[in-house]
Amino acid sequence: MQDSKRAGLLAAPYVLWLLAAFAAPLGAVALLSVQESSEMFAPLELVPSGAQYAEILGDAFFRRLLGNTLLLGLAVAGASALLAYPLALWLTRLSPRAKPYGFAIILVPLLTNVVVRSLGIILLLAPQGVVSGIGQWLGLQPVNLLFGWFAVGVSLVQVFLPFMVLALYDVLEAQEKRLEEAAAGLGAGPAMRFWRVTFPLSLPGLRGGLTLVFLMASTAYVSATLVGGRKVLVTGMVVLREGMEILNYPLASALAMLMLATSVLVTLVIARLIGLATPWVAARVPRRWPGLPPAPRRALVQVAEALAPVVYPLLLGAGIFILMFPLLLVAVASVNDSPQATVAQFLGFTWKWYAAVLTNPRYLSDAWTSLQLALCCVAIALALALPAAFALVRGSFAGKEALGAFLMLPLALPGIAIGLGMLRLLQWFNQVPPFLGVLAVHVVLVTPFMLALLRASVAQLDRGLEEAAGGLGATPARVFRRVILPQLAPGMAVACVIGFLMSFGEVTVTAFLTTARLQTLPVRIYAEATFSLENTVNAISTLFILVTMALLVLVNRLMPLDRVWKR
Repeated sequence: MQDSKRAGLLAAPYVLWLLAAFAAPLGAVALLSVQESSEMFAPLELVPSGAQYAEILGDAFFRRLLGNTLLLGLAVAGASALLAYPLALWLTRLSPRAKPYGFAIILVPLLTNVVVRSLGIILLLAPQGVVSGIGQWLGLQPVNLLFGWFAVGVSLVQVFLPFMVLALYDVLEAQEKRLEEAAAGLGAGPAMRFWRVTFPLSLPGLRGGLTLVFLMASTAYVSATLVGGRKVLVTGMVVLREGMEILNYPLASALAMLMLATSVLVTLVIARLIGLATPWVAARVPRRWPGLPPAPRRALVQVAEALAPVVYPLLLGAGIFILMFPLLLVAVASVNDSPQATVAQFLGFTWKWYAAVLTNPRYLSDAWTSLQLALCCVAIALALALPAAFALVRGSFAGKEALGAFLMLPLALPGIAIGLGMLRLLQWFNQVPPFLGVLAVHVVLVTPFMLALLRASVAQLDRGLEEAAGGLGATPARVFRRVILPQLAPGMAVACVIGFLMSFGEVTVTAFLTTARLQTLPVRIYAEATFSLENTVNAISTLFILVTMALLVLVNRLMPLDRVWKR
């Protein structure tokens, strides 16, 4: 019992890291947001001022900016939920042999760099792109769908749809299959079975998916910058501009804190609404809502049952299309003999863009920086997450659940605020190398995912083998090396691969911290896709896709991809 209480100390290194690399930057942003002056070299005032917040809330531009960003996040979350249900249901119905391939359709886009996916959406919606070509084939006039809210929304749905699918899959896979069979036996059709059985039981997963997608979509700026062509302004873009270009850190910080407050408020509203719709979770008496009269209800059910066999495959096909087809377009564009990356028409086959990438010392240097950063990040994240996983699984101390929530907190807060805060800390403490600042933030972003994977691996360890080894005289170190580590090896390898892909492709926060002498490859292609449109960006992007696919094949050999996520 005493050992299980002391197990909580294993999480201490991770907690200390979060305090230094997560809480400190967030605290710096909070401090900057309450400064009276916006001057860059103005001394810090410890007396809080609401001047920056008053400027933002008193300006119609900023109010409209926050409102538009909020609506965009809600629209992306809603559209993602609509497309995610057919995908998640499809995954639950796949055979065990086919399920890893189905998960590959979800995980390859999820782990591919966001810049790569945005380039695919540009090729899809370009004036001479696939959508425009289909419209002309149907006799419609050519239309440019880029550089507007619709394009940005489609891009963000493509980026964040996998998170919604996986959140719904968890609860749909755990549902009792006999409930749907019983409903079918009572005469319910596919639409009514979904609405009366599947959907209500999936609401806890929907809450998690809506919350996660909204938080990420409302703070995203990379896709909005590329696909919106700087004609669509979201809050993250303005935070980046105010902090990086204008150097107005107090205003940028206040805007970031307002983003945080809005995200928390919407999260609470989502939780409240889902809570009202799931009274059985809290053992409450359900409310009786007014319903339709019998005749209109029967007509509505008949229409829904007639449409269900058509709507389900259409939404499923649309979900798979939006996830995978943009990546295919990027691969095709990488061998297109066109000088511009956004030209969707195929002008001829060539390998010259790959040659230009592989012989360019800037790309190779940036790739080496990204590789070093990702390897260091994974090593540190593993050292922090593995002891924390043992603490959360085997500890029996007060506050364990609160500790687990705190360790996962970086997933729920805007990365922009962390990046802005770390940037300011590096300017205050300029003796710290920029590489260490970027590394610290990458570890904060990657470790929660690795912790979730490792926590499941630790929970599945056979305690009997450890007790038997201890009874035969093995020391704790020998038990760990000879008994525990072999069992954990596949889970550790999977966690490291996922962490490596996430760190190697990270751009949203890294863009705040890179310098002229420290540039990562994802930030390089983001900058080139923003200011120049040479086709080398598609070649680099295709290499990103191929590396992601190769590493997922390796993961599947260690552990089927569907089991990876269930962990």
